[in-house]
Amino acid sequence: MKEAIKVRLYKMVRTYRELLLLGLLGIPIGLVIGAIDALFGEVLLAITAFRDLHPMQLIPFLALGGAAIAFCYLKFGGKSSRGMNLIFEVGQGEEDVIPLRLIPFIISGTWITHLFGGSAGREGVAVQIGATVSHWAGRRIPLKNSSHIFLVTGMAAGFAGLFQTPLAAVLFAMEVLAAGALEYQALLPAVTASFTASAVSGLLGLEKFSFGVTAEMPLSVPALGKLILLGILFGITGGVFAWALKWLKGTFAKIWKNPVIRIAVVGAVLSVLLLVLYKGRYAGLGTNLIHASFFEEKILPYDWILKLVLTIVTLAAGFQGGEVTPLFSIGASLGVVLGGVLHVPVELAAALGYAGVFGSATNTFLAPMLIGAEVFGFEHMPEFFVVCACAYIFNMNKSIYSGQKILETSCERF
Repeated sequence: MKEAIKVRLYKMVRTYRELLLLGLLGIPIGLVIGAIDALFGEVLLAITAFRDLHPMQLIPFLALGGAAIAFCYLKFGGKSSRGMNLIFEVGQGEEDVIPLRLIPFIISGTWITHLFGGSAGREGVAVQIGATVSHWAGRRIPLKNSSHIFLVTGMAAGFAGLFQTPLAAVLFAMEVLAAGALEYQALLPAVTASFTASAVSGLLGLEKFSFGVTAEMPLSVPALGKLILLGILFGITGGVFAWALKWLKGTFAKIWKNPVIRIAVVGAVLSVLLLVLYKGRYAGLGTNLIHASFFEEKILPYDWILKLVLTIVTLAAGFQGGEVTPLFSIGASLGVVLGGVLHVPVELAAALGYAGVFGSATNTFLAPMLIGAEVFGFEHMPEFFVVCACAYIFNMNKSIYSGQKILETSCERF
């Protein structure tokens, strides 16, 4: 009896010791990733500001910049050219190593994409940075399953360092690898790494976007109906984005098998479209549309669809960056339009679109709820819950991440 108690006590002490170690290790990982995120983000914002001052001089060179990106990846990128797909493959045990060269390749490729006006995001870069750094460290830590645990930890830290939404970052990393499952084993280090990365990037000067939504919408039956309808529409929008991105990538690859020629040809067409359509209004991250959505500036009824189409074409061609910030801008500008039609307070509808389209396109449910709350206020959590739940249900089970697994236990929505 005494021996059995000793064994149980030993196992309990060992478990808590490992948990404590995992939590503590998340702190230096968050420090490193937060610092890299801050550098990447600050330079990207400076590049964006410079391009906005000189669109006519820079956007015409988008094809040349794209060709340079594709050539470098083709000749020197190796496995790193697979980007987010490689992160998912490692997370699902199909690959073992993420080369460190991925970090300079994805950072420089994204800077070039944005300098010349490609409509792309930045979260893919942050998540890949975090995953690469943390997985490299995890492979050297003598704990069970540490490489996988720290892959998820790094994804959370990368997201948190860039957007400074640590709660959403933790859940995003835990739920994005496989729809229908949560990576609970990485919870503690993901929390410590995310909060550390968020704090570090903020201290180093990277600003967080936030907007306090003051409009109220009591959850009456008519209001609930409007929220459900908004969620369905945001869900369909995100699902269409994810489906179209996958389809167009395949189509472009069939037409132009050489990635350098592919990105150059599509980049030339894109540069013309970006200049013709309001001289770069739809270039870059889309933060101009996000700002306009919340600060009573002009949003055109078709802003969201043009941003959606140009972002899909940019990423399908092979330009670097991510999808999330453009998805925020698509959702916010669509929310402005739908808010006016459905008589929902415009700033609230924009906030709900910001979160809902992101959740739909990434095939996640918990993270978009929390990113909405962290950016716009926790008092609106009920509205975010309803909209994000409906968006998740009606996104046709599509995801911008082709490596995401859909578990058999998850809901067969479509």
